Amino acid sequence: MRKLLALSLIAALPGCAASTSERPAGGVGVAALDVRRTPASTQALDEIAAAYLQLTLEIGTHEPGYIDAYYGPPELQKAAEAAPRDKPALLAATRDLTAQIDLAARRLSDPLDRRRATFLRAQLRAAETRLLMMQGTRFAFADEAERLFGVRPQLKPLASYDAELAKIDALVPGAGPLATRVEAYLDNFTIPTDRLQKTFDAAIARCRGRSMAHIAMPTGESFRLEFVTGKSWSGYNYYQGGYHSLIQVNTDLPIRLSRALDLGCHEGYPGHHLLNMKLEEKLVKDRGWAEFSVYPLYSPQSLIAEGSANYGIELAFPAENKAETERDILMPIAEIAPPSDDRYWQLLAAIKRASGARLTIAQQYLDREIDRPTAVQLTQKYLLVSPKRAEQSVSFTDQYRSYVINYGLGEAMVRAYVERGKPTRDQMWQRMAKLISEPTLPADLLAR
Repeated sequence: MRKLLALSLIAALPGCAASTSERPAGGVGVAALDVRRTPASTQALDEIAAAYLQLTLEIGTHEPGYIDAYYGPPELQKAAEAAPRDKPALLAATRDLTAQIDLAARRLSDPLDRRRATFLRAQLRAAETRLLMMQGTRFAFADEAERLFGVRPQLKPLASYDAELAKIDALVPGAGPLATRVEAYLDNFTIPTDRLQKTFDAAIARCRGRSMAHIAMPTGESFRLEFVTGKSWSGYNYYQGGYHSLIQVNTDLPIRLSRALDLGCHEGYPGHHLLNMKLEEKLVKDRGWAEFSVYPLYSPQSLIAEGSANYGIELAFPAENKAETERDILMPIAEIAPPSDDRYWQLLAAIKRASGARLTIAQQYLDREIDRPTAVQLTQKYLLVSPKRAEQSVSFTDQYRSYVINYGLGEAMVRAYVERGKPTRDQMWQRMAKLISEPTLPADLLAR
């Protein structure tokens, strides 16, 4: 689910392939707009986009959480909630709109209009897939991920992460299971409950400052921070339109110092809050592209959102700079004694390198190759977490399924795009700004 900073997953870009553009199966008719008799103009594309917006809002009435954000006219949402079409009718409408996009795209000349049409088609492909899933269709993990998020993950075997576990074992020597030793060591860096607000306020302020130095932000932008319980995720951004977000942080489990900058960047700047603001500013307000006022969670848009939010941490705080900020600024605020050496940061980096195992575990679990207790046990082993944290991780997979690919795999794809050709830091930020301000799809991140 978007807005969640889960553990990073896949670290290698070769582990993905761009989704191919296919005509959905089933009968196709052109109902609302016959583009064969209508000029392929901005107006025609706007009409298709308006139908897509209404369709998405109606699909959202059939699944809680399907709509991650909506800030368009309230009357459209009320109309969708008052009289939504049933799922078979919505599936047919999705295929009709896909046909309309295919016809209209042949007559578009403006490059950005063509990207807009391609984006809409990919979103409709995901909507078709989710409607099929709502009606009982099951897809293999890789097929589901490709149809929903536009990328086909190629997974590493779990054994490929064993060498990284050996390095972690050397960093945290002692008796007992490795996960238990790692958890005990990291517990020394838990933020006291009464210091959470001040620590997160300071972290988010620094994330915002780093981002604002490179990407212009709309006037009056703001967010509200809440600490919550009872969630399968660790953090979530609820974008509410008007350049405002509600950011929630889950306190079911103790929060460690490393999460402050991670969540501050991921949920805030230059992550979800900034991305949504730029889409609203540049596409909804400046161009009048109404389709960007709704965000269906299960769509290629999520890989861009999660990947850019994860990579944004590193962009804003390169490794040594992040350690300095945590040691010199955040640890004193949290009243945590700074470590005497760099082992803490070496350990966190090694854990991240091993975290791609989560994706393989999710695939095996969702494809029913392993049962839930085995998934929990493997999560403890490879993600080096306590039983409670492992349960939370598997609960996330239960709820959001193949969505887990969007974090590490998305991060790797965004990194490859932003850093291609050894750009300067300013150029990297410019590419990031472009990525989050345009109708970007996973295929757009791949080298041409």
